[in-house]
Amino acid sequence: MFSFEFFIVIFGLALFEIISSIDNAIVNAHVLKTLPERFRKFFLLWGMLIAVFVVRGILPFLIIWLANPALSLVEVWQAAFSSQSDVGEYLEESKPLLLLSGGMYLFLVFLSWLFLETKNYAIHIEHIIHRYGFWFYFLASFFFTVVVYFAVHSEEPMMALAAAIGSTAFFLTDGFKKNAEQKEEELIHSSSMSAWSKILYLEVLDASFSIDGVIGAFAFTLSIPLILIGNGLGALVVREFTVRGIDLISKFAYLKNGAMYSIGMLGGLMVLESFGKEFPFWIAPLNTVVLLSVFLFLSYKETRSKQLPSS
Repeated sequence: MFSFEFFIVIFGLALFEIISSIDNAIVNAHVLKTLPERFRKFFLLWGMLIAVFVVRGILPFLIIWLANPALSLVEVWQAAFSSQSDVGEYLEESKPLLLLSGGMYLFLVFLSWLFLETKNYAIHIEHIIHRYGFWFYFLASFFFTVVVYFAVHSEEPMMALAAAIGSTAFFLTDGFKKNAEQKEEELIHSSSMSAWSKILYLEVLDASFSIDGVIGAFAFTLSIPLILIGNGLGALVVREFTVRGIDLISKFAYLKNGAMYSIGMLGGLMVLESFGKEFPFWIAPLNTVVLLSVFLFLSYKETRSKQLPSS
């Protein structure tokens, strides 16, 4: 890979990891305010090491292994860090399955946010769509049915199973995240829950939120070393957001909007690529940068309008 491509992919991966983990940083910041100083330091040090080197380090290997059950974890490791052509070719054959399951997951994450989640409305149509949130279930089912139809009629019928796995993964993680939102208030106001219990819960929650970033990373590249570097750098920045607290994040009212539109676009790209559509390497990073820039600008305008004195 040329150095320019290397830089663009790493930059895109880190940026996507940052914006897709903003919710995680907000929850962490809220809960950490309720903990004694020594527990905060413990979480920010060891929690960072676990998040970067364990969770985000293991997940890419685990996902590729699940897409290639005939390979052992040792062979997946060898394929990631060596040039064994036989194992590499085997992984390349599983690329459509990996992309389709990941794309299905990410696009459903986007649809769920767009139709069901309460949000800061950056554009008026988001408010209208949210009022008709029940359409999410129709669109999600319709999208899944269409994808399965084309998968069944493709050269690789197993792609239908990949679509089902992506859909199942979405509903499992979505249920956990919604439970986490309800649990957040209990964590903040609970006097009976120990500090260690809160830290353990934050670690589990962090692992759940990391799934979006790791799955989305495969839209940028299938190279595990690049995914590890990009996601690791992004996770370090997210920890910095956690340290600085929600005051910094709240200045960017529409940052999550940009993250979700980026997730939706990446999901769509992965689905199309799984069916043979080819995209240049810079499409995924460009999508992330452009959408983030747009919504950062809208956030800046919103902040400025609130600061200006009313006439």
